[in-house]
Amino acid sequence: MPTTTFHSLRTSTRPPRNRAITLLAVGHACVDVYQGAVAALVPFFVAERAYTYATASGIVLAASLLSSVAQPLFGALTDRKPLPWLLPVSTLVGGLGIALSGLGGSYALTLLFVAVSGIGVAAYHPESARIARVASRGGHTAMSWFSLGGNLGFAFSPALVALVVGFGGLTMSPLLLLPALAGSVLCLPALRIVQRGQEATSAAAHPTQTLTSAADDRRSFLRLTLGVICRSVAFTGLSTFISFHMAQSTGWGPAAGTAALVVLYLGGAVGTVLGGRLAERRDRVTVVRRSYLLTVLAVAGVVLVPGPLGYLFVALASAGLYVPFSLQVTLAQDYLPHRVGTAGGITLGLTVSVGGIAAPAIGLLADATSLRTALIPLIAMPALSWLAFRGLPEPAAAIGPPSEEAESP
Repeated sequence: MPTTTFHSLRTSTRPPRNRAITLLAVGHACVDVYQGAVAALVPFFVAERAYTYATASGIVLAASLLSSVAQPLFGALTDRKPLPWLLPVSTLVGGLGIALSGLGGSYALTLLFVAVSGIGVAAYHPESARIARVASRGGHTAMSWFSLGGNLGFAFSPALVALVVGFGGLTMSPLLLLPALAGSVLCLPALRIVQRGQEATSAAAHPTQTLTSAADDRRSFLRLTLGVICRSVAFTGLSTFISFHMAQSTGWGPAAGTAALVVLYLGGAVGTVLGGRLAERRDRVTVVRRSYLLTVLAVAGVVLVPGPLGYLFVALASAGLYVPFSLQVTLAQDYLPHRVGTAGGITLGLTVSVGGIAAPAIGLLADATSLRTALIPLIAMPALSWLAFRGLPEPAAAIGPPSEEAESP
């Protein structure tokens, strides 16, 4: 793209781009409410339907497994042709599945509805990551704000579930559809803003690709993906069982568990913004690698330190696991500059979905031994992520230098 054209895009679309990032972040929050809601609903399924740890974690698996498989497929689809309409539609599907999950009298129906929600979430992330990267013009902090929206949705979901289901029981779950309705409406003006920006510069269908001639680095992308998977196992394991663990560790009952989930998700929100800021000062690979190394100690504190002090380690572990969150997305897109939809779908979605595959194994081990014993293997996960990122190169950005205006919504 000629320099004059690129400069005119940056100067003519600064305010709209800020609005787009803000709206996309809010929409991301409305979608990721339903990822957090799966773990938040597990204690209520256990209480009302007498599920075991293993059976309850199977619900997490239902949402995660289909989402893990579907997200790369949706990513490949959006690499062929942009599908912005997926954002409002997938938001509604994600919310509808969770809203119906409390009404299914049988375990099979519950799994089905949660799986439907997982497919909706899977369809949302690849295209939203592509659109957010276009709107941010490669700004690390801008992308961290977009990711922050999802993390806030995670953080809000336990409180939302407790408010709706805690007081009214699982039969009140249809009220959980409200964030999806709001998110599907709010993403529409963001899509119009991004579309106008693309039309103003006569950009190709995937403008990020017009700014780079770099080849795809599949080897580095594969190593990054392995690190993301290990990170996903650690976070999903904690989010699924932390409420039970902290309730047992403190002796304060279910309220302690809900508080632990809120701390876990809010810590992630702080870590996401911190990661974007740190990446403006150091290269992304270094920030990610050091964060994972420090997170090993934090996860060990969560599992091994008893009592209220555990909340501090929950916050530190969550922040450490989320510092790499948005950075991994932009790294993946820069490793695969010609397949940004696939890269975004695997990293942005896989980080919160594939870890669910390990949840039933943790549940089985907890049933056979104790919950604390079952959580000990999670300490190794950030260490494995650190190993995966060792020696990874810092890729050239697939998108031109960000404008100052794009750094925050």
